Amino acid sequence: MALRNAVMAALLEGEASGYDLAKGFGASVANFWMATPQQIYRELERMAADGLVSARLVRQERRPDKRLFSLTDAGLAAVRAYVAEVPTKPTALRDELMVKVQCADVADVGAVREAITERVAWATAKLARFERMRERLLAGRGEDEFFATAERVGPYLTLQAGIAFARENLRWGEMALERLEQRAGAADPTG
Repeated sequence: MALRNAVMAALLEGEASGYDLAKGFGASVANFWMATPQQIYRELERMAADGLVSARLVRQERRPDKRLFSLTDAGLAAVRAYVAEVPTKPTALRDELMVKVQCADVADVGAVREAITERVAWATAKLARFERMRERLLAGRGEDEFFATAERVGPYLTLQAGIAFARENLRWGEMALERLEQRAGAADPTG
């Protein structure tokens, strides 16, 4: 998947500046796609050149002018075409932590535990943020009411995938720390 598709998905929420998109990426598509602000700005320029987005200049007092981007008809057609494509393969997991864990038997287990502890902290913070986003999306409604009345359900469904991913990272990290601790206790004859 190209960054272009993720930017177009984010623009389905409505008109946004590059800054708003970069900031909003963390709140909308970050549960499945990461990008730096520079990558987003470059992609917006390419998309504008390709006619997928249009930009309008907004003058601001005491701030630099900003450009607000929105999808064009060609951009919406590109979204529809992208969605119609059959994914070629599932996402491959490339995780540096897993490589370190794989080496735990011949390396500094303390460093591995520290790395896992950091992952647990990351997952805990991410899960809390996603749960706050979930509450904002539901806006006091139950899920059934939300699905029956919401204008768009895609953001909620992808958020649920992000929540599941964060929960699984948390569950795995806690289990791995417990098992490494048990192993260290079993290896220590004075324990």
